[in-house]
Amino acid sequence: MQLGDRESVLALARPVAVGQVLTAQDLKQVSMATDSGMDVMPASATSTVVGQPVAFSLPAGALVTRSVLGAPQIPKQGKAVAAVGLKPGQFPPDLSPGTTVAVLTTSGQGTTGTSTGSGQTSSWTAVVTGIAMRDTEQITVVSLQLSESDARALASAPSGQLSLVAIAGGGR
Repeated sequence: MQLGDRESVLALARPVAVGQVLTAQDLKQVSMATDSGMDVMPASATSTVVGQPVAFSLPAGALVTRSVLGAPQIPKQGKAVAAVGLKPGQFPPDLSPGTTVAVLTTSGQGTTGTSTGSGQTSSWTAVVTGIAMRDTEQITVVSLQLSESDARALASAPSGQLSLVAIAGGGR
């Protein structure tokens, strides 16, 4: 079985955040089939890619294509990005940019462990655009893209009463 011709292309050596300007350390070379049909950047284009901002937050290993370079594309028209501070246990530990989540908030009432209906729950669907964790802090800040009206409602939700649940994709 023939694997076909292969060429060296650019991929990300580490995660990058939307708007981040790429450095040589952010890039690595990978080998892939030349007939993949993807708009990948050849390794020979490293000098033109370095210094360019990325339009989206991307994980390590993502291929560098022309469409991921350029001015930040987040938030899109009609969308907004809201930041929420979360403690361990309020979000999945393997959460990463691009994950679709349900954001849940429950009022402080009705915390007796019974489901009496006295606690009011709100829910929004969002896409994770960034995660900031610091070893010296117990709070992780998660940036979420959602509709502008939902972002405004989320921003007014009481802190400490939010949790994220990873859900099936869609609705980006």
